[in-house]
Amino acid sequence: MNRCFISDRACLVLTLIISFGAWTSATAQSFPETIPLPDGFQTEGITLGNGHTAYVGSLNGGSIYEVDLRTGAYGEFVPGKEAGQGIPGLPSQIAVGLDFDPRSGYLFVAGGIYGDGRIYDTETGDLVGLPLPPLGMPGVSWINDVVVTQNAAYFTDSFLPKIYKVSLTSEGTPSGARETLELGGEWGQVPGSMIINANGIVATPDGRMLIVVNYITGRLFTVDPDTGFATGIDLGAVSVLAGDGLVLRGKTLYVVQNFLPGSFEGNQISVFRLSPDYTAATLTRVLTHDDPFIPFVPSTADLFGPWLYVVNARFDACFPTLGCPPETKFEIVRVDQK
Repeated sequence: MNRCFISDRACLVLTLIISFGAWTSATAQSFPETIPLPDGFQTEGITLGNGHTAYVGSLNGGSIYEVDLRTGAYGEFVPGKEAGQGIPGLPSQIAVGLDFDPRSGYLFVAGGIYGDGRIYDTETGDLVGLPLPPLGMPGVSWINDVVVTQNAAYFTDSFLPKIYKVSLTSEGTPSGARETLELGGEWGQVPGSMIINANGIVATPDGRMLIVVNYITGRLFTVDPDTGFATGIDLGAVSVLAGDGLVLRGKTLYVVQNFLPGSFEGNQISVFRLSPDYTAATLTRVLTHDDPFIPFVPSTADLFGPWLYVVNARFDACFPTLGCPPETKFEIVRVDQK
């Protein structure tokens, strides 16, 4: 029998401290810092599932792998489509941003240039019903990222100033209702074919506000989830140019930044502290990763324990829809939040 000879509160605090110390010691030994993925996989999105399971998707064929962060083991969860089944000259299917809903165990997937979204049951790997009808315009839209709230899944379109809302039931299953939100207010879409604007998206804990990054302008916005009205977040003199994936925990916002085409600057995770009303944010630190063998070009991330797990998308060697040398190395990198 364990006994505690101090106050109950002090005993609880001491127990938590000891437990956390043991947890961090054990996990530091068993959770690898780098998890290599298959050569040529061309990964872009990552999300945490149940326990220490993560899911990563491929821009080349749309396959999705299930990864055990504790051991580094992985396996194919959803097979990709064979070449020649999609738009001529492009991958047959694409998996970009991902999000997991613990209520239903469903994995939501943004479909890139095909303008679609897909939902998979993580128990079986099967599609939930049929793929969602095209959210945007195949060949014209780029469905880039997705976030799931209590009431809906929201998909960003990088090429068009729109967010696609798929309503959900209280159990997290699609209700059948869909809506297109026009990004308005202070958004400021940069016009032009194939120009990346809206990219990463997250939601506040109560689901009353979305946060979206504009990749090309380097700005963050709050977005009304019912109207699409966007309000700029004051970052002072700081820019989040080439902002890709977002992670929000409480009032801490992580912005994954990679480089713009033709530039090798960036490749970092900027960490902001948001104001209580989300109107302003202060840069608190910048995280990065050094690898002497593989260039670090991050795209998306998610949190597990004291670490940020970041996808190394290798945009230095290959870019979405443009193909990738088959020997290109891809990986998930564990980055300390501090």
